[in-house]
Amino acid sequence: MSAAVCRAASIALTGLEGTAVTVEAAVSRQLPGMAIIGLPDTALAEAKLRVRTATAQVGLPLSDRFLTINLSPASLPKHGSGFDLAIALAALAASKHLPPERLPGVAHLGELGLDGELRRPAGLLSASLAARSLGFRRVMVPASCGTEAALVPGIEVIAVPDLASAVAWYRGAFEAPPIVALDETDRRHVAPPTGSPQLDMSDVVGQPEAVEALIVAAAGRHHLSLLGPPGAGKTLLASRLPSILPDLTADESLTASSIAALGGVPLTRLVRRPPIESPHHTASAASIIGSGDHGGVRPGSITRACHGVLFLDEAPEFPRSVLDALRQPLESGRIEIHRARLRTMLPARVQLVLASNPCPCGNADSPDAANACRCSPSMRVKYLQRISGPLSDRIDLRLTIRRVSSVLQHGSGIPAPPSRELRRRVTAARELAAERLRTTPWSVNSEVPGNWLRGPGMRLPRADTAVIDRALARGSLTLRGYDRVLRVAWSIADLAGLERPGRNEVARALVLREGGSA
Repeated sequence: MSAAVCRAASIALTGLEGTAVTVEAAVSRQLPGMAIIGLPDTALAEAKLRVRTATAQVGLPLSDRFLTINLSPASLPKHGSGFDLAIALAALAASKHLPPERLPGVAHLGELGLDGELRRPAGLLSASLAARSLGFRRVMVPASCGTEAALVPGIEVIAVPDLASAVAWYRGAFEAPPIVALDETDRRHVAPPTGSPQLDMSDVVGQPEAVEALIVAAAGRHHLSLLGPPGAGKTLLASRLPSILPDLTADESLTASSIAALGGVPLTRLVRRPPIESPHHTASAASIIGSGDHGGVRPGSITRACHGVLFLDEAPEFPRSVLDALRQPLESGRIEIHRARLRTMLPARVQLVLASNPCPCGNADSPDAANACRCSPSMRVKYLQRISGPLSDRIDLRLTIRRVSSVLQHGSGIPAPPSRELRRRVTAARELAAERLRTTPWSVNSEVPGNWLRGPGMRLPRADTAVIDRALARGSLTLRGYDRVLRVAWSIADLAGLERPGRNEVARALVLREGGSA
């Protein structure tokens, strides 16, 4: 007669989405052996060798009968070595080495070494966050990454150094120090330093209009395009944009940290500053948008930059297909990956910054006769048309950047204020917007839909919107562009501390959208 089925719980990750997996173990009267079923990948199928060796090394040999390990739900593909701990404990319970009653109530995450040591699996923080959302109150993880799991509030972390300690904890013979999740106040103490000291807006000299436009973009989280010749400071400006953005909120910090945890590097503190991703123009669509197959989901740059900045330098050099793939996620704030046996959604709420030269040689409209542009008009048009109209229509601000004069370079120029001072202005504007939007599902101006801005409660007087009404009527502005101008106008008003934008704010927003500097 076969023994009872023993169960342990673990978490399967598909991107950032977690699914509870029940690891079932049963002993049957057959020749010694072990089989893992339930759509495991190669790394997971090899767990039977790691588990059998590790249990023998710690003096807890498995049954000399045949062990069947089932990963339920069986229809869900599973990958990675993070199920090792749950498989080992379920197998040991079926082999009568520990009581099985408490196993299903704890989510087990950990990779086994051959000596029984527990190691960090990829995506530990994401799996811990998923465990909490799935109703688990406890999670057992390797002691080396207990601090990372404890970054998730509202869950008790049981950190054990090895398999023997995990078994002893279930037997009541080992008092694993429970790591209580840090509250919001404590998490601020372990946050990384605010910004990088070498990336400060005070490094920018001679571009006051461009700096003010960046402040407007930061206040409303608006998409931005920078057009100018080489050496004008486009990359300098774009790389300093994250330094004036406010710290991430608690929810944003958990999301950004979960994305960062999908890699192999353990986290000891939450990501508190907006991230920035700057892929090379030779990057593929899969590396920027993300991809997935039987081996799992691989987030792209747009997901790694979530709640931060995605900077595409030399934007016209990117393949047209890559740029156009950004259109849908810029509107929805998420990426949906669909494959034959895989479907998941990844967050992609980013602030896009494009930097472009005015022509292939970069010297178009240069006042310097020695560097006169040699590109034909058709070459210039063709070069700039690599950024499609639909993508360009989603850009809120377009700045034309000029080279700094030689006089400014030799000391007469006034540097921009430090990022710390500008961040206070941006934060104050964000707080005004958040207060205005407190009864809505949105928090920044770039998220507000146009029908709400044009609705009875928020509609601006016709005298104030006359300039964009005329632009819409003559076809030089689309309805999407009309709404985006309104959003920028609200951000300009928030920076000025105004209750609502007026005619000047709307006109300035239209100038910024059409390629001006202020």
